[in-house]
Formats: sequence, C-alpha cells, structure tokens
Amino acid sequence: MKKPTVIIGKKQIIMTCLTLMLAVAVYINYSTAPSADKKRSTVSTVSEESAENYGDTEFVNAEVEPAANDYFAQARLDRMNSRDEAVQTLQTIIGGGDVTEDEMVTDALNAVEVSKLIESEGTIESLIKAQGYEDCVVYLDGESAKVVVKTQGLDKGQAAAIKQVILDESEVSAENIRIFEVK
Repeated sequence: MKKPTVIIGKKQIIMTCLTLMLAVAVYINYSTAPSADKKRSTVSTVSEESAENYGDTEFVNAEVEPAANDYFAQARLDRMNSRDEAVQTLQTIIGGGDVTEDEMVTDALNAVEVSKLIESEGTIESLIKAQGYEDCVVYLDGESAKVVVKTQGLDKGQAAAIKQVILDESEVSAENIRIFEVK
C-alpha cells in the first residue's frame, strides 16, 4: 500500500513565509497605533533647500480642520487598510493557479519589499517618538519618505535629527524626504 505523497515545493514554502511576514508586519503596525484625542491642529511643511545640509529648512503653515490626534489615528487606519488590501491581493495571486514561475518570483520580491517598508516605517516612527515627539506617522514608498510629526514647534536641528533617522533606517535619499508638522 502506497503512502500518499504531499508535494510541497520551495515556492510554496517561500510564498507562505512571505505572506506570514507581511501579515506580522501589518499586525505590528496596527498594534503600535496609539488611541486618538481631540485637539485643533496646524500643519507646517518642512522642505529642504539643499540635500547636503540637513538643517536648512523652510516652514510653511496651513490650517487643518481635524484634530491632530484624529489625524494620526485616521492616517494609521488608512495605511493599515491599504496594507491589508495588499496582503489580500498577494494571497489571491498565490492562491491562483494561473501564475507562471517568473510572475510568482516577481510577486514574492514585491511582497518582501512591502514587508521591509512596513518594518522600516514602524522602526522610524519608534525612533522619532524616542526623540521626545508625542506622535508621528511615516510613509515610505521606496523612493521617498513623508513624515508627519506632532509637535509645538520644529526647528532646523530637530528637522535634521528626523532626517538622519530616516537616512539611517531606509534607502531614501535626503532630497526625497519631506517633514510635516502637526500642532
């Protein structure tokens, strides 16, 4: 009597591991999101004049209607929803049988990249909060970084410190980093 053979290839193991890594990253991102309080906010944009000097910044103020904490809660929720959609799409692709080996490898590499971005966002947010900021949200897309920081005032030295955290933890160039301030 023959024993039934189970065929589990390297591709299936790799795709399962990547899916689990992505799911864990989304969960960690969701679990580290703080609760929301209500306050009026003002947004300031910090942009750089030179990529060589991290401290050269220019402030532009604009009024924002929603409360600062509501903004951070909504931003995290929106980011989490978009990541969940990416996980569902990946699971659909893996579950579909019409995928060639090249497409599966490409999808696996994309999943790894998304997982790294999620992990980097969480790390950068933690490091910025460790500098004494009440809250922040980081958006990475591989080529650029956008940081929204809750603070009562951001000077050039603080902006330079935030940029240095991003440069240390990601592969984004200095000229592609934008810092927004929410009061």
